[in-house]
Amino acid sequence: MALYETPAHNLHKLIIGKKISVQELVLSFFQRIEKVEDKIKAFLYLDREEALEEAKGWDEKIQREEEIGPLSGIPIAIKSNICTTDGETNCASRILKGFISPYPATVIEKLKEAGCIIIGKTNLDEFAMGSSTENSAFQITHNPWNLNYIPGGSSGGSASAVASGEVPLALGSDTGGSIRQPASLCGIVGMKPTYGRVSRYGLVAFASSLDQIGPLTRDVSDCALLLKVISGKDKMDSTSLDYPVPNYLEFLIPELKGIKIGLPREYFIPGMEEEVKKKIMQATRVLEDLGAKIEEVSLPHTEYAVATYYLIATAEASSNLARYDGVKYGHRTQEETDLIRMYKKTRSEGFGEEVKRRIMLGTYVLSEGYYENYYGKAQRVRTLIKEDFDRVFQKFDAILTPTSPTVAFKVGEKIDDPLKMYLSDVFTISANLAGIPGISIPCGFGRDNLPIGLQILGKPFDEKTVLRIAYAYEQNTEWHKRTPSL
Repeated sequence: MALYETPAHNLHKLIIGKKISVQELVLSFFQRIEKVEDKIKAFLYLDREEALEEAKGWDEKIQREEEIGPLSGIPIAIKSNICTTDGETNCASRILKGFISPYPATVIEKLKEAGCIIIGKTNLDEFAMGSSTENSAFQITHNPWNLNYIPGGSSGGSASAVASGEVPLALGSDTGGSIRQPASLCGIVGMKPTYGRVSRYGLVAFASSLDQIGPLTRDVSDCALLLKVISGKDKMDSTSLDYPVPNYLEFLIPELKGIKIGLPREYFIPGMEEEVKKKIMQATRVLEDLGAKIEEVSLPHTEYAVATYYLIATAEASSNLARYDGVKYGHRTQEETDLIRMYKKTRSEGFGEEVKRRIMLGTYVLSEGYYENYYGKAQRVRTLIKEDFDRVFQKFDAILTPTSPTVAFKVGEKIDDPLKMYLSDVFTISANLAGIPGISIPCGFGRDNLPIGLQILGKPFDEKTVLRIAYAYEQNTEWHKRTPSL
């Protein structure tokens, strides 16, 4: 197995066994990037010099036989809406082109403490608004399994970087499926933790009550490792909660005796590709063979999730993106001197079409006379959606669904039809509205040899059970071992 196809926990074994130096490891990933990045276009920024300098420092520590952690010296890529002090945090938007954050996100500090080597920042849909990574102001990222197809979004850069072997680990953010959906479409593992499990300090806000940072990895063990590193209460984020962070690796066992899983009937809908349904049902049989009991359940308010999400998310986006006015930081138009016209011109030049669309929709639903009818009602429906999950979790340990109703679609296929694009997240949105954890893992391939993802949803702060189920499935199948040929 080539280094670029090797999970991080196995790379760690090679490092501590002195079978490879950290410098050799980091260099091998940059060589992989040089080979495939022109086709993939996953990165917006790379820092080879700094990464190799850090690698040299880790090699010196290893030579001195200092103890190192499980992710020390392992390269990682960061979605470009997570603040770092070196390299642009531009959110793939012209309005933040050239912006260097004055402080790092809490997750970045945690990664540094764990010894990860940040090699670059990845592409995304502008301000994380999209499901295909076509809304980036700078480039379109491609799916490593077929370059004519999208990688999913909004964390498409991070997902395609991991899937193509450009990096073993990456961070993304998930507001309505933006980690899990691209993980599914790129055939890798992606997890959205419970809301409040991981600090959002330093994550550029899209929808503050929905956003959550999470890992994208080659396999479930790497996901467990990375999740432990980034989790925990943060005094800089009042929405992060003080729940104990377990050693998730301890719960990764290859059987599921005593586990009860619900299969919601509302997630098997018209328009869902037949091969996707087939692979999910095959996965249920694998899980049953491992000891799990699976029964059909109902989440009756699922049909309202997309409408609810696009009212709440756009309202919060309208509020959060009001700060980009050309005054304090970011792009400022050179054509106007009048203050109000400067605001308008700056925002017109700086924001892309999808961001403008969501700002206008969100401003409308928050406006006088419409707030209660739209935003207020959406919040009440959100409560009903959460209560659906609460009822199921009284009897079941987890819920099993497809991650996406389809495999990846072609570049350009849905970009001019926002409603079709929004429906790409129909199976992932509810978890964000309810604040529960969810993971997507590979479970097969559909048309044109494109990956299919299996989604496992769990109780709040019960990531350990979600990871246990994912690991048991993974260890008894071969899907996670397949890699695209570029």
